[in-house]
Amino acid sequence: MTNSSQYQKAGVDVEAGDALVDWLQKSENQKQIHSERILSGIGGFASVFNMQFPEIKKPCLVTCTDGVGTKVKWAAQFQKYEGIGQDLVAMCVNDLICTGGRPLLFLDYYATGKLDIKAAQLFLQSIRKACADSSMALVGGETAEMPGVYHETDFDCAGFAVGIVDQDKTLGPHRVRVGDVMIGLASSGFHSNGYSLLRKVFADDAKNFINELMTPTKLYVDIMMELQKSGIEIHAAAHITGGGLDNIPRVLPEKTAAQVKPWTFPKLFAEVQKRAGMSSKEMLSTLNCGLGFVIVAPASSAQQIQQLAKKFNHEAWDLGQVTSSPNDPDWFMEGVK
Repeated sequence: MTNSSQYQKAGVDVEAGDALVDWLQKSENQKQIHSERILSGIGGFASVFNMQFPEIKKPCLVTCTDGVGTKVKWAAQFQKYEGIGQDLVAMCVNDLICTGGRPLLFLDYYATGKLDIKAAQLFLQSIRKACADSSMALVGGETAEMPGVYHETDFDCAGFAVGIVDQDKTLGPHRVRVGDVMIGLASSGFHSNGYSLLRKVFADDAKNFINELMTPTKLYVDIMMELQKSGIEIHAAAHITGGGLDNIPRVLPEKTAAQVKPWTFPKLFAEVQKRAGMSSKEMLSTLNCGLGFVIVAPASSAQQIQQLAKKFNHEAWDLGQVTSSPNDPDWFMEGVK
């Protein structure tokens, strides 16, 4: 008996894993983003990438990692693998671009109890498309079959994104000033946060809402890259993920606060609020409530940003402004409890 057959008896199908890697290599688009810079990619022990960019005077690496959270439970239960790869890419790259960085590379990690090649292919196809939409090369990853850790079709995933930014052009609190405006960009739904709560709220009837609940996380790379090219002045950006509006203070300097204008929660968020009996304040500190990304900029840039958002089919609105309010909480909204 061969070692591989012994391993297969233990629940790990080495041949299935090899077949998945072969499929990925053969189906790889040779003209993918940054292909001229990829010296070694999928199939080896590690990837090699040429990082020389003559236009970047003080190059700094931007790195981030994230997962999809318990949204994977519904993905497995309802076999909704098509968009979960985009969730993974978006949770990483939407963080990366908050620095003003340019996305370059992405790697994924996929672990499951029993490798289903079709499910894994749908997952990887989703990653590949999201990477292409984010001007980012998929250069490698890891697939792990772990019976005893994961039950049958259960799986988890993690993503790793790498970008580059000129040190003198980084965005963040050091640029933000009192009087700056905040432009909100709409989410495509719940994105990839709060699913432990959502699975409890929709425990009995998730199937009635599953398409909306599994809508992939929206990508905001297009507008952020265009803002860089256009020269429109922006000071900071915040990806609204777990914790909702509590993400905005992460890009504000000390002794300032975000004065947020109220907006109407999308229908399904309102349904969650009703079922969970949560106050608006609790909702805004837990879920994105329809807000996916925030751009902080001088007031003179607001109209141009909103016009650009419309060009890229992002719903945008005036979210409020940065105020000098050291005695107020990091963000506040009049009349919200």
